Amino acid sequence: MMSNVQTRPVGNLLRDWRRRRHLSQLDLACEAEISTRHLSFLETGRSLPSREMVLHLAEQLAIPLRERNALLMAAGYAPVFSQKPLEDPALQAARKAVELILAGHEPYPALAVDRHWNLITANRAIPPLLAGAEPSLLEPPVNVLRLSLHPQGLAPRIVNLAEWRAHLLARLRRQVDATADPALAELLSELSGYPMPNENKNKDDHDYAGVAVPIQLATESGVLSFLSTTTIFGTPVDITLSELAVESFFPADAATSEILRGAL
Repeated sequence: MMSNVQTRPVGNLLRDWRRRRHLSQLDLACEAEISTRHLSFLETGRSLPSREMVLHLAEQLAIPLRERNALLMAAGYAPVFSQKPLEDPALQAARKAVELILAGHEPYPALAVDRHWNLITANRAIPPLLAGAEPSLLEPPVNVLRLSLHPQGLAPRIVNLAEWRAHLLARLRRQVDATADPALAELLSELSGYPMPNENKNKDDHDYAGVAVPIQLATESGVLSFLSTTTIFGTPVDITLSELAVESFFPADAATSEILRGAL
């Protein structure tokens, strides 16, 4: 997307994001409290948006911070959102918050991932669950979706693989729609090409939401059943923080809770 920005007018990009959000010009104009005519002029290039207007429309369209920078550059302005590595001293408080969440969640598993689902860090409950996975899938950067659904990853041990696969693919599709990230689209294509479970292939068309779908993982201690939640930073102004998510897994039954409490 960043490379395309240099050859595409900002008006075209704004129009693409509006359509991606399934909004008419009237819808967006009302939400942004500007005239439909003004928005039309911005999209067609008859008027150039100010820096403030670019940011205002980007906010109304819930455009990711990374792509807000891209819009600004397409309009001829400097980026305003920084992107520091998580190890940067400026992000020390955020890094400590992530570490507290992960450690505090033990003995239950939790991990932090970046925008492409690459593993950043995990708590002590995660490594024992990865037993039997192909070593190459565990080499950094570890993509947790690939690790989950790859035939040589966790897939053979996921009891409800068809259901879990459908849930993950539906979630990834929503992310692709929301972010227009080509790397996520490529990942979705790769994961969709993995062999389908034999059971109920039609489940792949279902659109599951949030914590409704458990993952059931066969282990030497028995089948562990988890519900997952996602934690993100609420008001990030740094791209790294805006793209970081903590995935926490909670026992879905008493047996899972008992097994994990005895493991650590």
